[in-house]
Amino acid sequence: MLQLQHSTKQEWHCGLQCMPSIQTAIRFFFLISYCSRVVYSDAPFPFIEDARQSLLRSDYDYIIVGGGAAGCSLAATLSLNFTVLVLERGGVPFGNPNIERAENFGPNLADINDTAPAQEFISEDGVGNRRARVLGGGTCLNAGFYSRASSDYVNRSGWDVPLVEDSYRWVEQQLVFIPDLGEWQSAFRDGLLEAGVLPDRGVTLEHLIGTKTGASIFDGEGRRHTAAELLGSANSSNIAVLVHATVQRILFRSSCDAGDSGCRPRAYGVLFSDTDGTDHLALLNPGNQSEVILCAGALGSPQLLLLSGVGPAENLSPLGIPLVLDVEGVGKGMADNPTNLVFVPSPRPIESSSIKVVGITDFGSFIEAGSMGSLDEFMSTQAQKFSALVDPRPSKRSTVQIGARIRAEADTPIPSLAQSTFSQIGIVLEKVVGPLSSGELLLRTTNISDNPSVRFNYFTQPQDLESCIQGMRVIERVINSAAMVNFTFRMNATQISQNLTNAVLLVGNALPNTLDTDALARFCRRTVMTLWHYHGGCQVGRVVDSDYRVRGVGALRVVDGSTFEFTPGTNPQATVMMLGRYMGMQILRERLH
Repeated sequence: MLQLQHSTKQEWHCGLQCMPSIQTAIRFFFLISYCSRVVYSDAPFPFIEDARQSLLRSDYDYIIVGGGAAGCSLAATLSLNFTVLVLERGGVPFGNPNIERAENFGPNLADINDTAPAQEFISEDGVGNRRARVLGGGTCLNAGFYSRASSDYVNRSGWDVPLVEDSYRWVEQQLVFIPDLGEWQSAFRDGLLEAGVLPDRGVTLEHLIGTKTGASIFDGEGRRHTAAELLGSANSSNIAVLVHATVQRILFRSSCDAGDSGCRPRAYGVLFSDTDGTDHLALLNPGNQSEVILCAGALGSPQLLLLSGVGPAENLSPLGIPLVLDVEGVGKGMADNPTNLVFVPSPRPIESSSIKVVGITDFGSFIEAGSMGSLDEFMSTQAQKFSALVDPRPSKRSTVQIGARIRAEADTPIPSLAQSTFSQIGIVLEKVVGPLSSGELLLRTTNISDNPSVRFNYFTQPQDLESCIQGMRVIERVINSAAMVNFTFRMNATQISQNLTNAVLLVGNALPNTLDTDALARFCRRTVMTLWHYHGGCQVGRVVDSDYRVRGVGALRVVDGSTFEFTPGTNPQATVMMLGRYMGMQILRERLH
């Protein structure tokens, strides 16, 4: 593991040798600006600088746009032999307790001010979502669960299997831990097994049908380790990382390389701005193998291509964006795994818990659990939105209440859930594999800071809806299992009726009768949420080739989740970080052999 030494801020100072003559006072002013520029040494990487006070070199072998899960691992790898510039629009995660502490997962997601690490966007489907705006990307925001892609996914992607294995291990040696299971997660694991999600896979990073405990980027002390720490493996003399550097567009010139059938656009740099609104140019080394590589994520990468004139001509013309290359696939294939939650009121407190155990079914659904204690601030802001999704008519409420265990023979009083604390509510969720349903990303404006328009078209494919329905039936069996008895109330029908209204108003989801397929289908559609695993927009075969080069464009690649057709594994962060390392090693092989 990397041992990061935190400090507040370090400045570079010049000695007396910096003093100029009176005749060069203006030059001295700029020299002072250089010598006192802010270095984010609490990383503690001295190559991380604020874009306002940086002095760029004249050229780079690689310019990486986006310092997220893929960008950090890619940059660290390429810097071993080549000069690399990373441009990240957000700030640093180091020293931010909301990012670094597991118990602050909810407040971190809830913070959506203009400079927060989490930027809110709402899809055209009406589902609220988040996109990362911080060095380390989504690894600074997520629930920490770490699990590899399946072997089938790796094979379908055409990746070199030994290099994939080496790349996963490179990430895991620096960031990944095996979590301890508390009482809630242990009961959930046993409930999955009792509900028939078999076999028991124990603790494993592999993606296998059955019930397993995965890994986490939170260590045993509850401290998050993000992809930004992978920069500690970089060659510090070859890398520069600028934060608060928002890339406005990619710069192209015409290229007529030998062997080409004709001239084609070729990237030669980018235009970016700092927080003062000052524009800067970052340029590539004029050598033929230098490249701009987009790692800006499933929203940022297609958005930047479109703003730079690479995309469907009919989408660019109305905004007055000059066409560089008509690429129909940019912004297409946008997908987000639909997720539905069931809340479990408990007679006893539940430990604050992010996802640690998963049930991987054979019908296309993942079953996971967390707790409201880890999401209190975030979920409290969402509760009113959830309750609006629930049909208030009593005739539509059927017998299975929010996850409360129904035992007609018992008559245990249950307190009003409106007065319950979030620490006494568990969460069991279902996420649809894939998914097969997809939509499109379009520009709203020509401002890179504005969210694009995104539609995911949840459940438009019947197979996705069927997976949700079956997943909800598994969740009911888990909740009603003997393993979960200590975390569920025993109530008779009268008590259920008395308490259902308060429960729905508090957490918003009332699970319908699971024997009623139509009711479950309505539930899936009306309470759909995100688990922040959206992808697509620059997919392999549509926008990039198998080496992640943008088709028809020179010196430009995309390496991030926008290239995925389906989400890899139960959580994509492992594979996104792996892909950055993998492509870095592939590029080094190409250039050094």
